[in-house]
Amino acid sequence: MASSGTYEKRNGLIISPILFNFVRSEVLPLRGIEENVFWSKFSSLLKELIPENIELIKKRNHFQEQINNWHLENRSTKYNIDDYTKFLKDIGYLLPEGSAFHASTCNVDEEFSIIAGPQLVVPLINARYSLNAANARWGSLYDALYGTNAIENTLPTNKGYDIKRGEKVISWCRDFLDKTIPLINESHSNAINYSIKGGELIIKTKNGSSKIKNSKQFLGFTGSVNSLSSILFQNNNLHIIIKFDPSHLVGKHDNASISDIILESAVTTIMDCEDSIAAVDAEDKVNVYRNWLGLMNGSLSTSFKKAGKNITRSLNQDLSFTSADGNQITVPGRSLMLIRNVGHLMTTDTVCIENDQEIPEGILDTVITSLIAMHNLEGNSTFKNSRKGSIYIVKPKMHGPEEVAFSDKLFLNVENILGLPKNTLKMGIMDEERRTSVNLKECIRAASERIVFINTGFLDRTGDEIHTSMLSGPMIRKEEMKYTDWLEAYEDRNVDIGLECGLQGRAQIGKGMWAMPDLMDDMLKNKISHPKAGANTAWVPSPTAATIHSIHYHLINVTQRQDKLKLRPTTHISKLLCIPLQNNQSLTKNEIQEELNNNIQGILGYVVRWIDQGIGCSKVLNLNNVGLMEDRATLRISSQHINNWLNHGVCTKKQVIETLEKMAKVVDQQNVSDRCYKPMTPNTQNNYAFQAACDLIFEGHKQPNGYTEPILHKYRLKVKKNKP
Repeated sequence: MASSGTYEKRNGLIISPILFNFVRSEVLPLRGIEENVFWSKFSSLLKELIPENIELIKKRNHFQEQINNWHLENRSTKYNIDDYTKFLKDIGYLLPEGSAFHASTCNVDEEFSIIAGPQLVVPLINARYSLNAANARWGSLYDALYGTNAIENTLPTNKGYDIKRGEKVISWCRDFLDKTIPLINESHSNAINYSIKGGELIIKTKNGSSKIKNSKQFLGFTGSVNSLSSILFQNNNLHIIIKFDPSHLVGKHDNASISDIILESAVTTIMDCEDSIAAVDAEDKVNVYRNWLGLMNGSLSTSFKKAGKNITRSLNQDLSFTSADGNQITVPGRSLMLIRNVGHLMTTDTVCIENDQEIPEGILDTVITSLIAMHNLEGNSTFKNSRKGSIYIVKPKMHGPEEVAFSDKLFLNVENILGLPKNTLKMGIMDEERRTSVNLKECIRAASERIVFINTGFLDRTGDEIHTSMLSGPMIRKEEMKYTDWLEAYEDRNVDIGLECGLQGRAQIGKGMWAMPDLMDDMLKNKISHPKAGANTAWVPSPTAATIHSIHYHLINVTQRQDKLKLRPTTHISKLLCIPLQNNQSLTKNEIQEELNNNIQGILGYVVRWIDQGIGCSKVLNLNNVGLMEDRATLRISSQHINNWLNHGVCTKKQVIETLEKMAKVVDQQNVSDRCYKPMTPNTQNNYAFQAACDLIFEGHKQPNGYTEPILHKYRLKVKKNKP
């Protein structure tokens, strides 16, 4: 709650001085928007939308109460999918589908409409990570393969260049070129020179000379026609650059002097204000907004030491090439950026209204991040994000079409405040809540003029699956969830309905995160399933992973794959509504303890960094010491799962507490080399991180939709308050 005596008062608003001064000194001067007018219009927007926001949250709670009561009343009878479906329809949870329609979003950049490729999600509160992600549009395939276990599941052993390992990488990459830019009756492995003659690309080989089969794939070059520095190709709308340098460590050992192959990698990046950050007060929020401003006006830079050297990082320039006919062509040097705002649940005292009432954080995010993004639209940056004049906002954790319609209304209001054309603000819908999944077609309809993105996510969606059906019975083990009927239906229906609603060629249909950044061999083998499933983007945990995942989009033509998928029938809703219960399955004591160990160690490993250090996304070691890239979704699924088992007597509170104490010691040991780490043991009862983990588990059934933010914010604020 705001202390109004220290806050700025404008037009009925009580504004944190940190935010007020940031907007006044850093955001508005470049915009030409009059300060008092801005706050006045913001105040009017809040008066209109706060009551609606409150009612939507009440409706969530009311639905949950009705579903809980239904499960209690029907405990003695065998679960009947037809009765359950009728009940959901009767209460208005499951809505009737309207007539067929196609989304009509206009002014969409080709990164959403045409190009299929990887997507990064990065904590915007971290400037260095944000810049790394923005610059991850291009990545070295040589470095990605050489420096990870992607090839033969081995890592480099020498600090210096290992020629034999390098030869394996080069051989793999030549094979990749043969698949993506094939030559006429030849292999890139036999190439000894690439040159331009008469506007054509000529490849001299050991056996003579050749050309590429599809001449349209050759787009341009740098250097001279007889001494090329690089060649730009295109395959499946993604770019490939072959670089030449006979003096380079790699190039001097290469018959054709190829020093590297560069792949267009992270085509889009979500700059995240939500699940991957810990932003609990005005100070945190403004740090996030300031980094977004730096990305939008091109000023963001960061300096750090790496291998004893001082490094300064800033946004990359676009890349220029000469086409075969002598014209200059330019390709983007940076990933196209979206920004993920928070959802409808949380409030913030960064801005309050009368009686010190906090405003919805999601509304604040939309207003401020859109205002900041105008710097880029109006040419206050040398780096253009959207070439179509759009601002891309991902809205998470919306429950059903009514909440999507609310976001659409919010976006329209913000456009009016800022003087933007209607539908400048584009919307990405996270399909991560059950009521959205079962009503996805109507959710898309509610934002049909601004939709650019739908996406699935296993962790949050499973967390809501468990919480919604908390009282129906004990759930199966977490790992088994990946093989259930409802999850298969969820993933398939997301693609099917997206295609049915005309998102092909207009918006992204996305799949979830590869959470193991060190296991690139597994990712290279397995994540090709996402483009095969019809997704034209999928999440990756690092720029290197983006480069490796981009290989899959060269091997799979997603548009052609989507054309085939359009012919299959949409999975029936009944499969999606199959609750993943144990039914007659009995677990051994060891299996129960294994599940508790896994869930609790993961909870503690993530929570301790969130609470003590304000780190919302990091690589957290699991029980097998495999690093997993975790965000808040990890807590939601794990805490809800344990709470469900407690509710149904699969485990006891005593057992969970004992496991918490045991796993706290494990997590402490795993973090022993972290100088900033504060151990939870032995005094766990006075440790805020440990207490937060306990509350998340034991109070999980009471948390709105199983969300973790209220408890996390409570304990993080305590830590910040007690810091010297």
